[in-house]
Amino acid sequence: MSIVEKFMTMEYGPAPEDPREALAWLDRHGRRFGHFINGAWQAPAAGTYFDTADPSTGEKLATVAQGSTADIDAAVKAGRGALPAWQALTPHARARYLHALARQVQKHSRWLAVLETLDNGKPIRESRDIDIPLVARHFYHHAGWAQLLEQEFPGYIACGVVGQIIPWNFPLLMLAWKIAPALATGNTVVLKPAEFTPLTALAFAHICQEAGLPAGVVNIVTGDGSTGEALVKHPDVDKIAFTGSTEVGRVIRKATAQSHKKLSLELGGKSPFIIFEDADLDSAVEGLVDGIWFNQGQVCCAGSRLLMQESIAEKLIGKIQDRMNTLRMGPPLDKAIDIGAIVARVQLERIQRLVDEGVAEGATCWQPSIPVPTRGLYFPPTLLSNVHPSSVVAQQEIFGPVLAAMTFRTPREAVELANNTVYGLAACVWSESINVSLHVASQLKAGVVWVNCTNLFDAACGFGGYRESGYGREGGREGLLEYLEPTWFKNAPPVHATPLAIDQPPEQPSDFTAPPIDRTVKLYIGGKQARPDSGYTIEVRGTDGRLLGEAPLGNRKDIRNAVEAARKAESWGKATAHNRAQVLYYIAENLSQRRQEIAGRLAGVVGKKQADAEVSLGIERIFSYAAWADKYDGAVHNPPFRNVALAMKEPIGTVGVVCPADAPLLGFLSLVMPAISTGNTVISIPSEKYPLITGDLYQVFETSDLPDGVVNIVTGRTAELMKTLAEHDDVDAIWCFTDEVSAAAVKTLSVGNLKQVFTNEGRAIDWFDVKQGEGRWFLDHAVQVKNIWAPYGE
Repeated sequence: MSIVEKFMTMEYGPAPEDPREALAWLDRHGRRFGHFINGAWQAPAAGTYFDTADPSTGEKLATVAQGSTADIDAAVKAGRGALPAWQALTPHARARYLHALARQVQKHSRWLAVLETLDNGKPIRESRDIDIPLVARHFYHHAGWAQLLEQEFPGYIACGVVGQIIPWNFPLLMLAWKIAPALATGNTVVLKPAEFTPLTALAFAHICQEAGLPAGVVNIVTGDGSTGEALVKHPDVDKIAFTGSTEVGRVIRKATAQSHKKLSLELGGKSPFIIFEDADLDSAVEGLVDGIWFNQGQVCCAGSRLLMQESIAEKLIGKIQDRMNTLRMGPPLDKAIDIGAIVARVQLERIQRLVDEGVAEGATCWQPSIPVPTRGLYFPPTLLSNVHPSSVVAQQEIFGPVLAAMTFRTPREAVELANNTVYGLAACVWSESINVSLHVASQLKAGVVWVNCTNLFDAACGFGGYRESGYGREGGREGLLEYLEPTWFKNAPPVHATPLAIDQPPEQPSDFTAPPIDRTVKLYIGGKQARPDSGYTIEVRGTDGRLLGEAPLGNRKDIRNAVEAARKAESWGKATAHNRAQVLYYIAENLSQRRQEIAGRLAGVVGKKQADAEVSLGIERIFSYAAWADKYDGAVHNPPFRNVALAMKEPIGTVGVVCPADAPLLGFLSLVMPAISTGNTVISIPSEKYPLITGDLYQVFETSDLPDGVVNIVTGRTAELMKTLAEHDDVDAIWCFTDEVSAAAVKTLSVGNLKQVFTNEGRAIDWFDVKQGEGRWFLDHAVQVKNIWAPYGE
């Protein structure tokens, strides 16, 4: 037999990883674990335990504690007690603790990798070569941020005690993604690992002890969903960071709505994998293998929707099937295995059910002829072709090794199909044309886009989603902001519902005996003055009871019309930042020309002194955001790969703005200007106390070349309009700066599409103080960061 024949007939032999060290560690603990609270192991308060098993064999690995409300309470108290001393440390001291954790992870890397594979079922080469090195990388990277924190984030302070809930697909990596930035920014942590995969989190507790981390800084409480619920609802937790399903994310959002907890959500995905006809198809197929069959497809950003240009579809499907026939399934501790076990039977059954539904809807199912183990929880790699874009397998997250394939003809159609989902976590684009690749990437509604590569992650590069894939970022500078708040805001007093004061009586006009000229303003929708759908108006009076005019009584129909107009104006976000800046400068110029007139009318409600200040500072504020428009841009990251990552700050989209009552003009400008300077379109509800400011504003906008629909103003009863705005699924974010009740209401009412929410949490903001009423804090909430990864070199 020739060498070539021998090479072609060679078969892989078993290459098992030795699990003895990991099993010995389990044995030293008697295969029984309590919670890790205040630096020590503690038995569960209720005395309840549950088992965790190896999904590749079904064999029991250990018994772990079931966390109760009492256990969560003890962990939160430990975190609260440790917080002052942890925050009192110098940045260098905290940096050294994170560095020590990174070193310990490296020292125990093989033990951790084996333990992860035993508990999760993923192939050992993935946990060994990807997960654990990234865990160490995150702690090293954030040790650096801890050192630089005061220099890079002046005026910011840690949230406090952070509750973190992580999933079972990357147990230790998700722990690192959350704990590293939380500790670097001076928070203490209560972490709940997934019920199916708690062991590496408990191993990390052991590492915290080895590193000498102060007691109470990291607390780990194991358990099921009820444990997570207790953590979410605990009144002394300052922030919740959750990674998991969109369904649970909605529940958490609703559960935290009545509190002041800061919230970040990294949720589900249905990521498109787009292959153009000019792509290197062999490379694209290898990327696809990594994109959908990595970790058995149990990846939130898995490239589970294959979009192929029609001209190459048949050829590409053949190449994919050939490659699938070479995949190897089997015991995940075998270093030659490509696909391991599904984490739990309930997940295996879900995968099969969704595949069956897809086939019933017309999809063609193809699976390779490769051996599937009869013992353990396995599902073969699956290709579903002829999938309709509305099919359940094209819309729902399967979270398994299942690829749904569709075709497209043009780049525009590819973008439409890619964005035809409620999710927006990640995407892949494969094309040899850099022009096509970046043009398509810029149009995809996804937080991460990989160009001619897939599933690349780094601590320096933010990761997170758009739309119902959640909000907030993990990694990068933007990831640190999730664990920080402006110091002034954290200590701000609550809003007091006091009437606006007039510092001097309004001047009587010289012809006060003549009847006044009626002043009835209109709504401002789509660049036009519009009468309210209701046909009614509301009286606006000064604090002395004098009738100042009448304002339109807007309703649901007016809000819907305003949202539609804002959606049609989304090209504003594609305008150059320079052009947006010029429009804002023009707005400031026209407001300045009408300074005395507008201040005179405003004085009837807030007094002459405040009115003059609002107009003067309003002009300055518009200038500031005009200045920021072409300067608040992204970054180019240099991750430790043969790639660059372009961190692009993109507008969120259509933003609803509920303006504060106490500064009718300045409050409006302080919220609307940062939103439109970054490319968003706005539906605003102005101060209910003085909605007549609308008439002055739309006259300024109409003379300032502001495109129709970029700013829409609907006056009326704030609570009623706010409800419609919050519930509207075509609104991408809502900002509410009124009282505490309204802040809670918009969080609850906007759960439907999980729109981003930015509120004052019922705290008083001094709009006349530049440090509070202007700047990066507002800009940070007006954008979402998209990281576009692009490879270079041969």
